[in-house]
Amino acid sequence: MKDWPETFDIAIVGGGNAALCAAITAAEAGATVLILEAAPLPYRGGNSRHTRNFRCMHRGPLSVLIDSYEEEEYFHDLMLVTKGKTDEGLARMVIRASEACLPWMEAHGVRFQPSLSGTLSLGRTNAFFLGGGKALVNAYFNTATDLGVKVAYEAEVRHVHREADRITHLEVTVAGQPVTVRAKAFVLASGGFQADLDWLARAWGPSARNFLIRGTPYNRGVVLRDMLDQGAESVGDPTQCHAVAIDGRAPKFDGGIVTRLDCVPFSIVVNRDGERFHDEGEDVWPKRYAIWGRLVAAQPDQVGFSIIDSKAIDLFMPSVFPPIKADTIEGLASLMGLDPATLRRTVDGFNAACQPGTFHPTELDGLRTKGLNIPKTNWARPIDTAPFYGYQLRPGVTFTYLGLKVDDRARVHGTDGPIQNLWAAGEIMAGSILGQGYLAGFGMTIGTVFGRIAGKEAAAHVA
Repeated sequence: MKDWPETFDIAIVGGGNAALCAAITAAEAGATVLILEAAPLPYRGGNSRHTRNFRCMHRGPLSVLIDSYEEEEYFHDLMLVTKGKTDEGLARMVIRASEACLPWMEAHGVRFQPSLSGTLSLGRTNAFFLGGGKALVNAYFNTATDLGVKVAYEAEVRHVHREADRITHLEVTVAGQPVTVRAKAFVLASGGFQADLDWLARAWGPSARNFLIRGTPYNRGVVLRDMLDQGAESVGDPTQCHAVAIDGRAPKFDGGIVTRLDCVPFSIVVNRDGERFHDEGEDVWPKRYAIWGRLVAAQPDQVGFSIIDSKAIDLFMPSVFPPIKADTIEGLASLMGLDPATLRRTVDGFNAACQPGTFHPTELDGLRTKGLNIPKTNWARPIDTAPFYGYQLRPGVTFTYLGLKVDDRARVHGTDGPIQNLWAAGEIMAGSILGQGYLAGFGMTIGTVFGRIAGKEAAAHVA
């Protein structure tokens, strides 16, 4: 802090993808920039370090992306998962801008690789980061540092001081010491509130305390709460979030993407009582994986169990945890704490309902059950080949959607209009576009597009 100026041009709260895109953009425009990252250096990068890919519109082959993925198809995919709960103007703006983002990312150190296979057949729609999100975050921090951006770690913003339609300063603790940070403009990119279990429980009820938080533990919504208390306009439903089914053995916080279970389309999923509760083959996994966190959250004890046989064990990316394994369905049930007779009955009923046909693991194959109250509409093959495998599923929350309402210039609004020197980007404003549901890779797209807009607008404000 000894080499800090008395006043920065721009102070950015957060250290993930959106914050870094804003910082790089503003620094390249000539602004002096400070990043306030709540995490210590080894855990920097927010949820971005747990990501794998970026969803991108393109009108022809682009970098590692094949064929084309144009605006209407992209928007249709978004409408499908959000069930229409989006701001169409902002959503289309993000989709269109994503095409220019990919070459910008490459120019700032991000390297891509072709799509993974199995249940993640996304070679046309999503560009995967070589080295994962951690590599992306490291590349951006290196670029930002080369541009002269200052970074403070373990910097927890306690209060955003607002006077009328302007922000004057931040009250921060840096490594436990109180610090006042002054700047001419501010960008908030500090995520949602998913790591505050009390807030989650107020929104969801007491069962939320059983959720696992697969995202960073440093997103506790302190800045979001502070801004809402000061009259900033909010957007989004506090019960909506990006939540997936993760391995029940994952840690309470920060398990990340390696704890996600991608076996669901090739399995049956039962609840604590041994009963199926949703169509496991409803659609391709990138369009459905994000519903399973909420589905499991609605089950007794907020737990589910995915059951597969040896035919399916090599068809999906494995979890970091090995599956439970047994030679019989009854034996698997006992190991997983399920009633053996009930699971046997559920599996037998499912197997009897499976119809003949051709199995295609990477596309909708129409191989469905017949006569079940809860059908399986694709990839329905009998679970009949030992050994049998099982995973316990828990809801794993990545980020919450309640956030700050922004306009197409990323400006944060109060009751009387935009706050003159305040912008927001990333998960703290993603509820402006994601009313519910989630589309694989779209969080990184929102963060990249709005991070660059916020950085550009803030730099222009202080120029």
